Amino acid sequence: MTIAVITPVAGRTDHLARLLDGLARQRRPPDETVVVDLAPHDPAVRRCTAERAGVRRVALPPDASGALPLAAARNLGAADTDCDLLVFLDADCIPAADLVGSYADGLGERPRALVCGPVRYLRQHWLDAVGETSDPIRLDAMSDHPAARPRPVALTDSDDHELFWSLSFGVTSSTWAAIGGFDPAYVGYGAEDTDFAMRARALGIGLAWIPDGTVYHQWHPPSRLEPARLGELVANARRYRQRWGRWPMAGWLSELHQRGAICFVPDADILHVHG
Repeated sequence: MTIAVITPVAGRTDHLARLLDGLARQRRPPDETVVVDLAPHDPAVRRCTAERAGVRRVALPPDASGALPLAAARNLGAADTDCDLLVFLDADCIPAADLVGSYADGLGERPRALVCGPVRYLRQHWLDAVGETSDPIRLDAMSDHPAARPRPVALTDSDDHELFWSLSFGVTSSTWAAIGGFDPAYVGYGAEDTDFAMRARALGIGLAWIPDGTVYHQWHPPSRLEPARLGELVANARRYRQRWGRWPMAGWLSELHQRGAICFVPDADILHVHG
């Protein structure tokens, strides 16, 4: 079975370089890596991907509104490969050396599931502390496992699709086709991954957590706090609420309400950006 890694990116080429370096260290290398460039006017991603074996760059200009078309970018990356297995990684992830092999094994056991690997969040000053290292012991020491995610010791099935995150997951090409990819009507940041998982659940497609194949999320200020992302979050949350009958990202929306950035009163069905 052939396997492709798909990564959308807009800027953050230092993060992307560490991701690609991590893929070059894989014990089971991907057959190809598709980098979807969301800022093709900037030559930085072109330079970062040039002359890397097995890495292909495809361009997708940003939405006219300035929103990052993350759903459309993942769809474009998947359409640009003929591989049997698809692994999606966000550009700010550093893959452990067993990531690709772990996803290949997990998808071999659960071909009709969304397979999710462990995620650890590197702390703010991790790079100052450990430098450009690939040593998992040192990266583990400077990172934390999110409390909301399970920590299985073996492949574990789940029907808790609201825990699905798109920053690291694997899916067979046939299951991807059955789901229909991400909904590009979710423009920009937020809720497109939960919608994808809920549409999978509606088709009887489960989740499967694997114990190995960790990614280390490189620290950056939370995207949800960027003023430019607020309109995207609100619009996508409203779309999700209309489709599924409940609010997504309730923790994020409540946090933004407390910060005074938005008005979110879920019991009254109120959500809008202040001003």
